Amino acid sequence: MTGSGPGRAGHQLADQVAIVTGAAGGIGEVYCRALAEAGASVVVADLDEEGARKVASALAADGLRALPVEVDVASEESVNSMVHAAVSAFGGVDILVNNAAMFSEVPKYGLTEIPIELYEKVHRVNVIGPLLGVRAVIPQMKARGAGKIINQASAAAFLPGTVYRLSKHAVVGLTASLAVELGPHNINVNAIAPGLIATEAGFRSTGPLGSQTREARYTSVPHSRPDRPPSALVGALLLLASAAGDFINGQTINVDGGYVIRL
Repeated sequence: MTGSGPGRAGHQLADQVAIVTGAAGGIGEVYCRALAEAGASVVVADLDEEGARKVASALAADGLRALPVEVDVASEESVNSMVHAAVSAFGGVDILVNNAAMFSEVPKYGLTEIPIELYEKVHRVNVIGPLLGVRAVIPQMKARGAGKIINQASAAAFLPGTVYRLSKHAVVGLTASLAVELGPHNINVNAIAPGLIATEAGFRSTGPLGSQTREARYTSVPHSRPDRPPSALVGALLLLASAAGDFINGQTINVDGGYVIRL
């Protein structure tokens, strides 16, 4: 079904249906608006149902098509219900953005000290969650003859450290493996790896703007503006979600100002 918002991206995603998880705020909310303004009908999915409703209402107020859905990405039943809601409302699924993750709420344990229950919970949400989403949308994408899956990784995936970094490294591997498996079905699987993005979750993790901890990280970013808003990720999102990215598959694109440079 066709979205109706004007948007800077025109209607390059007209007749497309997108699901975004972790969409009640921050990067997820920005992703929802970008996809909707590009013409897609968007499922605003989050564990915070009220937050999802607020985001969807704001989009609807601007003439955009959005459906709020409560989802626990760690639950296969909940994820399947999310996809069913998308199909019931909009007729199918063309784009899945696996954005939901545990991040700032994860205590800073070392890997030799973290309680195994917490380790498992982080991986359940950050790694198994995206896989459950992919498994749930595959039948819809195969039926429509194509699909775009975009996983949210992190520049932190390429740096040693905490369970969060380890889980995002697993997302990079998951992305590559799924791309090989699903590519023959015309389903592209890629990932975006953000760097120091200015969000509330980021501030809780690394300190607010201007803090000593956050400023110290800037020294690793070879860019004149090392701390960018979530809108800095929209270009990569729309590239991977649209026909412009049809020949990009199995890639993790760092959008981080050079924070991590891979040769």
